[in-house]
Amino acid sequence: MADTPETAGNGAAPQQAPVKMNVLAQFVRDMSFENILAQKGVQGEVQPDVQLQVNLDAKKRTTANQYEVILKLQVSSKAKESGDTLFVLELEYAGIFQVENVPDEQLHPFLLIECPRMLFPFVRRIVSDVTRDGGFPPLNLETIDFLQLYRTELARRASAQQAETANA
Repeated sequence: MADTPETAGNGAAPQQAPVKMNVLAQFVRDMSFENILAQKGVQGEVQPDVQLQVNLDAKKRTTANQYEVILKLQVSSKAKESGDTLFVLELEYAGIFQVENVPDEQLHPFLLIECPRMLFPFVRRIVSDVTRDGGFPPLNLETIDFLQLYRTELARRASAQQAETANA
């Protein structure tokens, strides 16, 4: 019996080509840092309460198999006692990725989990440098679990869709 394209010699399914991902470029797309503490002239020791919001976006580019993935951070630090804002940092960091051999049904999670993992160490360094250069101790971000972030967003969208259909 001859091997057909559908089977390997042992009757198993054919092997899929290995996933290829190349980072073609990465860059700060937009950034803003505001040292509100210095603007107000507040003196003395302040205990900060840092809040972090993370958003992700992925877009297909015109070139085949190329995608732009954007990691958006909004970091705000407030004084624990007074609630006064100390600083606000907004950062959009983008990467251009060449992604091949990822099945269509797995492309969306791949772009929003694996690609941000590649960008995150650079984002962490930028946040640390900007906060230090802005007059504060360097803010070293904890590692972000992009898989959990993706799952949470899927659950949020599903519940929003259910609520929308229930109200219709």
